[in-house]
Amino acid sequence: MIVPGSTEIERLAVIGCGTMGHTIALNAAWFGIQVKMYGIDQKDVQNGLLAVKAKLKTLFEKDLIMQNQQDQILEKITCTDSLSEAVSGATFIIECIPENLALKNDLFVKLDEMCNEGVILATNTSGLSPSLIGLNLKHPQRTLATHFWNPAHLIPLVEVLRSKFTNDHTFKRAIDLLKFMNKKPIEVKKEVPGMVGNRLQFALFREAQFLLEQGIASKEDIDAAVTYGIGRRLPVTGPLLSADMGGLDVFASISDYLFKDLSNADQSSGKLRDLIAQGHFGQKNGEGYYSWNEKFTAEMNYKREEQLIQFLKDDIN
Repeated sequence: MIVPGSTEIERLAVIGCGTMGHTIALNAAWFGIQVKMYGIDQKDVQNGLLAVKAKLKTLFEKDLIMQNQQDQILEKITCTDSLSEAVSGATFIIECIPENLALKNDLFVKLDEMCNEGVILATNTSGLSPSLIGLNLKHPQRTLATHFWNPAHLIPLVEVLRSKFTNDHTFKRAIDLLKFMNKKPIEVKKEVPGMVGNRLQFALFREAQFLLEQGIASKEDIDAAVTYGIGRRLPVTGPLLSADMGGLDVFASISDYLFKDLSNADQSSGKLRDLIAQGHFGQKNGEGYYSWNEKFTAEMNYKREEQLIQFLKDDIN
């Protein structure tokens, strides 16, 4: 059972209540932080709030929170479709709007004007440069990236990346807040596309596309190789620790002959581009590599959430 702390170290505003925004708001409220969650209109806000309530129900059913905590957590979240109301009184703001540099630039200019210079402005971007997002601001030193992973209330990792303007005070406050929220922040020391997690994830995805395209294995068996193989080991040992445990001499030998045969594609595979051209985007509209009917969608989302909750319980114990 996770019990939130009683000390409020920041007053948080989350700009955006979609896939990432509502789970970040939930995570903060779970640990006793007052948070305002902003949506573009009342429908957006209500959808975000309903999603929070559904996840709270699951957390209770899985014994991560007590029944009375559901209402206590909800009381920590204030929803609004007014940007000025969302940021009023906030000391730390996390932006979770779509991955569009122009949109983020426009929002950060507004936030920079609306908030005093002591308010931290963080972007949840997974790939855009925080230095570019922080351009044209009066106080760019208080900007940085805090990249949460989906679903943010269940996955501990947050990648923290300074922009070229970020000062040490901003970085420390971000790390302190994330640790208070029970996250496992890592420092990304250089601005690179995809930071650390997505570079690793998409290296695997590139090879998976190649294996499928070449007819080396079916999509089900490629996924099974990860699910029942390296996926079982990676929660305990990452790639570098795994190499140490397996023997660096062995891993070097395999690298020397295998690297030259791995995919070095610089764009998505033909199969993936064909699916996109046909309007097949995966779970979001019912068809992708797999067919996402109502039963399969419910089953896979339940299985993933159940496993992530078990990992979270293991972290606590």
